[in-house]
Amino acid sequence: MHKIKNILIGTNNKGKYKEICDLLSHEIKKYSLKDFNIDSPEETGKSFEENSLLKAKYFSEKTNMVCISDDSGLEINLLDGAPGIYSSRWGGSQKDFNLAIEKVFKKMNEKKINWQNENNAKFICCMTIFWPDGKSFSSKGIIEGKISPIKKGQNGFGYDPIFIPEGYNKTFAEMEPKLKMSIDHRLNAFLLLKKFFT
Repeated sequence: MHKIKNILIGTNNKGKYKEICDLLSHEIKKYSLKDFNIDSPEETGKSFEENSLLKAKYFSEKTNMVCISDDSGLEINLLDGAPGIYSSRWGGSQKDFNLAIEKVFKKMNEKKINWQNENNAKFICCMTIFWPDGKSFSSKGIIEGKISPIKKGQNGFGYDPIFIPEGYNKTFAEMEPKLKMSIDHRLNAFLLLKKFFT
């Protein structure tokens, strides 16, 4: 098996791009979608796995490069797993996560006024590597936690200001990025793909 030396990071999300780059060794040459001026395809999959494969395949075929893409999101028990695969879409056309977080609070309050004791949630990340010859490999990482009743912290992106991982009392957005990345769903998914890299 040839180790991957050059890879396209298949995301237009700046925060996600940085996190995936940070997971990969410095020796691997990384390309972004900006290098090729490619927009993201419509995510028509019914699961995180389907969407991560769809993106990796699309970008790999467009560039003839090995591509790694992820699809990730927040599943809240009280909301029957929502927002789930629609996590970024809850932020509207601009993917405004302040809006998305407001929507989470609104929906949880509609379900239960005092939901603070029923706030279990998890972040899920599916990662797919797609090779130009059509081969692919996918993995899945999960981190359990709870929803904070208020937004806290300035780090991270997406729903990080309202997610408190199990065993901690800070949100992802309050943590040092290094700590967050040493425990999160993206790392858990990446560890299962690590063998393909130098």
